Amino acid sequence: MIPIIQIQNGDIPIARGYAVSMIVRSFKGRRDVEVHLFRPEWSANEENEISWDNIFGPPAMLDAVPNAEKDRKIVMESFTLDERNQVIDYLKEHYSSRLDSINSNPMEFPIPSGLPALCSMDEGKDFGLIKFEKVPHFNLPFTLRGFYNLSAHRPLVETREED
Repeated sequence: MIPIIQIQNGDIPIARGYAVSMIVRSFKGRRDVEVHLFRPEWSANEENEISWDNIFGPPAMLDAVPNAEKDRKIVMESFTLDERNQVIDYLKEHYSSRLDSINSNPMEFPIPSGLPALCSMDEGKDFGLIKFEKVPHFNLPFTLRGFYNLSAHRPLVETREED
């Protein structure tokens, strides 16, 4: 069964800036787990090709400290239109029976400063990373990771509370 694919295209000021996520029906004892996909690495040349003027806006939170290097990671870990299409094709080919949906939206510019990049998130009890490049059939020309938060999703088996 092919998952529902929801794609929005938009007019963005640079070639990179498409977010992709997927909903996995069952994952690590949880149901309908949202996984945010991203590129954890890129070349300095890719970063230098972007005109960074007017890409970032004011901080999203009052206590956020803008940091140009950290802010740029949010853009660099997103996808170009071609990369986004490659990711969606890869997911359809290899994971369609496990997914409820694949979603992609252009990022909204200007991006608020001070947001954490997915590639900077630490793994823990409920937070984790899927490292697609370690899967034998992985064939994309760039590294692909997925970030998930299990605590945000219901368990597969509901436990009853005692009265």
